[in-house]
Amino acid sequence: MNLAANISTEDLRKADIAHHLHPFTDYASLNKEGSRVITKADGCWLWDSDGNRYLDGMAGLWCMQVGYGRKEIADAVHRQMMELPYYNTFFKTTHPPAVALSQKLAELTPEGLDHVFFAGSGSEANDTVMRMVRYYWARAGKPDKQVIIGRTFGYHGSTVAAAAMGGMGAMHTQAGMVPGVHHITPPYWFDIGRAEGMRPDEFGVYAARKLEEAIDQIGEDKVAAFIAEPIQGAGGVIIPPKTYWPEVKRILSERDILFVADEVICGFGRTGEWFGSDYYGLKPDLMPMAKGMSSGYLPISAVMVSGKVIEHLVGEGGEFYHGYTYSGHPASCAAALANIEIMERENIVGRVKSTAAPALQKAWAELGDHPLVGEARMVGLVGALELVPDKSDMSKRFEPAGQVGTLCRDISFGNGLVMRAVRDAMIISPPLVISEEEIATLAGLIRKTLDDTLAELKKQGRVA
Repeated sequence: MNLAANISTEDLRKADIAHHLHPFTDYASLNKEGSRVITKADGCWLWDSDGNRYLDGMAGLWCMQVGYGRKEIADAVHRQMMELPYYNTFFKTTHPPAVALSQKLAELTPEGLDHVFFAGSGSEANDTVMRMVRYYWARAGKPDKQVIIGRTFGYHGSTVAAAAMGGMGAMHTQAGMVPGVHHITPPYWFDIGRAEGMRPDEFGVYAARKLEEAIDQIGEDKVAAFIAEPIQGAGGVIIPPKTYWPEVKRILSERDILFVADEVICGFGRTGEWFGSDYYGLKPDLMPMAKGMSSGYLPISAVMVSGKVIEHLVGEGGEFYHGYTYSGHPASCAAALANIEIMERENIVGRVKSTAAPALQKAWAELGDHPLVGEARMVGLVGALELVPDKSDMSKRFEPAGQVGTLCRDISFGNGLVMRAVRDAMIISPPLVISEEEIATLAGLIRKTLDDTLAELKKQGRVA
């Protein structure tokens, strides 16, 4: 049933403004402009209520790995709903989809992560991380180890605890901060290291050692965990220099601190490996994940837990007072299982590594010659273009930050391409099934969008 079939776009927008509070939205601006009403999707493409077609360069919100319109997933969910639409996993109870998905995730994830705690979103998974980390140290006889170290521009969700662990200052001003969280310099060479005159390899070590400095400053006896995305996604696709993760691994290997690798965006094939931890050779103690687990078909997330943590969490008995009504929801588990089956059967992760990523990375690098682009960076199928006002003087940035990125994003939509703006970086993260023909189309639309943005900025007198 098409709910919008007999309702005009204008009426849908009016009803939306009257009743629907959108996430991460300036409501005054939305009420003035009205919503874009998306009504259907197929493969890598979206359509709105006016019949306009868009190439989805953001895979929804970083999650649509296998593309839209996968009947196998819908059928699997339908079968599960007809058999057992819902039951909780509290009170020593389970059901076959939760058991099967737990087993499959233990097979797919890095060695040593054999236990799964289910939740409904990446935010919930990271709330679970905070609770689990602090509970672990209390059970280990070190209750003073409470501080969690995160990074500026890190994003771990929008609930209060997850937002606190993340390093998005605007979120902190609205939600406040949970005590016991400390943020360090991110490995953002283009924004920080370049301004300091450092080479990328030099800056990678410098940024990693900010973790060491923080641990020494706070005291190892107080630090519970370091949480980090392998590649910082919502913070602007911050790809660390090659020297960063080896130095972080050295630092953590010398200290009694848990490592949390947030795979909510990097997980399930985005980097050309099943997980960002595989790409960088990381061995986390806890690994929150979501998004690509079900390709967004139904909400589900999980925290993978290592044997080290399980030793105290399970081995000593006692109740972990934490969980969600929809932890391990049977229909969501069925969607995730069907999604993973498609990814394995079609070798989607292998194809990303061998075919799709090289094609998109080549096109992406060529966009680096555009007058507006200061840096074009990409790993797997996730990348960013840093927009600058003057390529001959890269110390200059657009002011106020974010205004030009928003302009470029809106022009991109007008050209039929979904891109995201983070400050003045344009972000791309398409479905993993994007074809080589669609990659060529995407690159052409981005170049047109950059040209149109440049023309508008010249009109405004903001660039020469």
